Amino acid sequence: MSRWLFQIREANGMEWVTTHTWRKTTANVLDGSGITARMIADQLGHSRVSMTQDVYLGRGAVDPRVVQALEAADPSRGSHSVGHSDGSAASGEGS
Repeated sequence: MSRWLFQIREANGMEWVTTHTWRKTTANVLDGSGITARMIADQLGHSRVSMTQDVYLGRGAVDPRVVQALEAADPSRGSHSVGHSDGSAASGEGS
């Protein structure tokens, strides 16, 4: 497998692809397909599902409230007040 991967990488100018990035990509494709973490861990040869989840699987979707708060704090958007998840601006008092 590693010789095959080396040849493919080199032929396509993708020397940056390592066996770890290959395994991580495989894990994320399987995760996106709805395969359980236990099944992915088994495929990768991990005895602990937590190893697979911590090292190989993505963090999941970003909470829209986090995106909203970061966008509200962006000085290029013209507003310098950080909003709450309901869109209201923080007053700094009793919040």
